[in-house]
Amino acid sequence: MSPTTQTAEDRWARFRAARNAALAETHGWLSLTSFHWLADRPARVGSMPGLWSADGGTASVTAQPSDGLTDLATGRPVDGTLTASLEDEDSLMWMAYGGGDGHRVVVELARRAGRYAIRTRDAEASTLARFTGNPVFDYRPDLVVEGRFEPYAEPLHEQILTSHPDVPGTHTAVGDVVFTLPGDTREHRLRASQDEAGALTVTFHDTTNGVTTAHWRKVSLRRPRPDGSVILDFNRTVNYPSAFTPYGTCPRPVDANVVDAPVEAGEKQP
Repeated sequence: MSPTTQTAEDRWARFRAARNAALAETHGWLSLTSFHWLADRPARVGSMPGLWSADGGTASVTAQPSDGLTDLATGRPVDGTLTASLEDEDSLMWMAYGGGDGHRVVVELARRAGRYAIRTRDAEASTLARFTGNPVFDYRPDLVVEGRFEPYAEPLHEQILTSHPDVPGTHTAVGDVVFTLPGDTREHRLRASQDEAGALTVTFHDTTNGVTTAHWRKVSLRRPRPDGSVILDFNRTVNYPSAFTPYGTCPRPVDANVVDAPVEAGEKQP
């Protein structure tokens, strides 16, 4: 089938295939098996080899070659103490251990709310082994709706909760996405963030949450047209990693981002 003859549903099917492939990556979100804050003195963390700590803006790990810990940056066994520094909200796939190749478990270093944590990503995690694709609603052409983007004079920064009780977050909105749903004359207004390329993301609640869908979801939009119009394809609504794992630190919607109606499109609860 040539690109010119592809239907919108064909393109959505390709999007779904790519999305499921990304979720099934060996050390992707479905491989998360733990989350640990680092103490200020070197200490064992769970069943991981080595001694781990964080002091101010730096995280450290100390191990010897017999521990079987590999520095992913160099591919060499850790022999002594290694350090790393991250900006807040950044992550680093830092170390690996276990399995026949020594890379079954990847240790991710993360900095959240000014604190360092490590998460393990296990290629043999049961969540990953059981995954056969995220359930979704059938394609709904009527839930590809046109709306408009109303930019703010200045970005709006709001404190939010995340999926982790110890990790606060900040949402920066650049404007409102305004739209109506089929069969509903009410105007819905949601705050949107924007990436460097101009694309918008809306994180929202709707009345399907906790019934057929996760507790919140998100949908991405292409950058607004010159006249401010945008297309919301709710068929491309996806879950945050926290829908699959308790070890995420995903942002919750701002209080204003509630659609008081069912959005029966996109990904369902895993």
